Amino acid sequence: MTGAAENAGKFLPQVAPIEQFGAGGFRFAGMSHQGALMVLPSGMRAWRPVLTADISAEDFAAVNAERQDIDFLIIGTGETLQRLPPAVQALLKGWGIAFEVMATSSAVHVYNVVVAERRRVAAVLLAVGEANA
Repeated sequence: MTGAAENAGKFLPQVAPIEQFGAGGFRFAGMSHQGALMVLPSGMRAWRPVLTADISAEDFAAVNAERQDIDFLIIGTGETLQRLPPAVQALLKGWGIAFEVMATSSAVHVYNVVVAERRRVAAVLLAVGEANA
């Protein structure tokens, strides 16, 4: 998983701790990924949104498909904590998914702890920092 355009459709069929984040992407399992990241029980993949305001209900279709295997969803909203669009909050609540929204830096740290505990977690993380920084 490398550049944003190259990431479309890329998928790592495992869950791994996030080793680094910033500069517009993430490092995990010895790989680099530019852009937002979705982690589900089935694996790790690119996620479409760039900003919290870009997040739509459709961006959670894969979460819904795997919701029976998810106990907790971590949502990283970029550099700072941002509110999710009300329609997205209502959708997740309607699906019965427990979720927590936080800045991506906090979300990555919580995600890594929960993964180390081998809990059934999912995460969607907006990238932070400039892609070419």
